[in-house]
Amino acid sequence: MNIVFKISGHVILNDELNINLLKEYCNIFRETYDGGRWVIVVGGGKPARRYVESARMLGLNEGLCDEIGIKITRINAMIISSLLGELAYPIIPENLEQVRAYSTSRKIVVMGGLQPGQSTIAVSALVAETINAEKLIIATDVDGIYTEDPKKNPNAKLLREISVNELIEKIIEYPHEAGGYKLADLLGLRIISRSRITTIYLNGRNPENIKKAIKGEQVGTLLKP
Repeated sequence: MNIVFKISGHVILNDELNINLLKEYCNIFRETYDGGRWVIVVGGGKPARRYVESARMLGLNEGLCDEIGIKITRINAMIISSLLGELAYPIIPENLEQVRAYSTSRKIVVMGGLQPGQSTIAVSALVAETINAEKLIIATDVDGIYTEDPKKNPNAKLLREISVNELIEKIIEYPHEAGGYKLADLLGLRIISRSRITTIYLNGRNPENIKKAIKGEQVGTLLKP
């Protein structure tokens, strides 16, 4: 099976790396990898945002701020790739051509961002499109997609299913500043929509949810194309 996993930087990294969680992730990938084309896209987390905010305060332009954030995501990718050892492809791709080539190796490809102006959600959608993925699994720090932001409204309800078009209608465009992306962005959703990629949003703080999603069990929110 061809699968893309998008792991939010906030899941594995707050003030410091969650070592135990990273080890759990790698154990699950070792247990479940079936020899298909698997790609893991990692976000930057708080460190990326801190660097971006500092660069912005220094007067650097948004494109350069984006590049700084991308560097942090690639460092996170290097760590996961190293933990996976021989199961991972040894080079972190920096463009879709490399993703296409590396993903045929029967190794798991681990990567960060690609270019300024793209969130890692958009990157994961592009990668899923590139490798003809059957599933895009997005691991966040909440249980899925809610009617409202659950961190701001504790009464927000978890949606078990929602269509891409319904979600696009709900979203007010977020400011496209470097490091400022939220749970979903319009570019990522439009790529998912055009390629009809089955997408699952789930809570990545519990790596067992990843295993459930791989097996096709109900978990999180199913984003229907």
